[in-house]
Amino acid sequence: MSDVRVWVNGSIVGPDEPSLAALDHGVTVGDGAFETCKIVDGEVFAADRHLARMDRTLAGLGLPAADRDLLRQGIDAVLGDGERIALGRLRYTITAGPGPLGSDRGEQGMSYIVTAAEVGPLARTTAVATVPWTRNERAATAGLKTTSYAENVISLAHAKGKGGTEAILANTRGELCEGTGSNIFVVVDGVLRTPPLESGCLAGVTRALTIEWAREIGVEVREEALPLTVLETAEEIFLTSSTRDVQPVHAVDGRELPAPGPVTARVQEAFVKAATATINP
Repeated sequence: MSDVRVWVNGSIVGPDEPSLAALDHGVTVGDGAFETCKIVDGEVFAADRHLARMDRTLAGLGLPAADRDLLRQGIDAVLGDGERIALGRLRYTITAGPGPLGSDRGEQGMSYIVTAAEVGPLARTTAVATVPWTRNERAATAGLKTTSYAENVISLAHAKGKGGTEAILANTRGELCEGTGSNIFVVVDGVLRTPPLESGCLAGVTRALTIEWAREIGVEVREEALPLTVLETAEEIFLTSSTRDVQPVHAVDGRELPAPGPVTARVQEAFVKAATATINP
């Protein structure tokens, strides 16, 4: 962890240095929100979209909007601490702050944590696996990017045991929903399709950009409910996330697919071209 840069509540700290109260609600009950962003040549990609989503998550949790000046102070601190990060991951977390041992919140104010680290390029394609657990599209936290990630940890470990780098979940209606840290797109009958936000999936920043930029080049994109079984017959599949961008899937539950297929290749090319043209789309 020595290569991770960390800033907590106003100060750069060592990655292994104690820096958060033991009774912080983010620790005791997972009461917080976070964003993961891509760093490109020392800058945050799609910074404004991530800030806006952070505020949507905080509002959904019943917490005040982020102090953006403080957050930017932390982001500037980790990005400026050492050599410029050419390609990396920035994560900022805001918790409800110190509180009692229980679900009630305290009144000491929120905690701010910002981290940054270099990452290597991802594999050109990936494999995914479905898991037996579901997303609850009617949950209080549905569609929110919260720090309550235990079910994702369990699901991802299960998927890795099946040879995947990502777990794919259905919702309680048996509809295709999302990955643990990604959105999913499929091509059926030559048309690009992805679960709608009503499925309970996260409103991914990369998901939204992918839809926008695909439509700009004339690719038909439908946001529609799809059965999980669509993965058994889809012609192409790809994932999107801040660190994956558009990543083709070459296998799902052992079924091999072309990666990238023709539609995926067009979308991937459009994404790279548009993302290269602007750092804050």
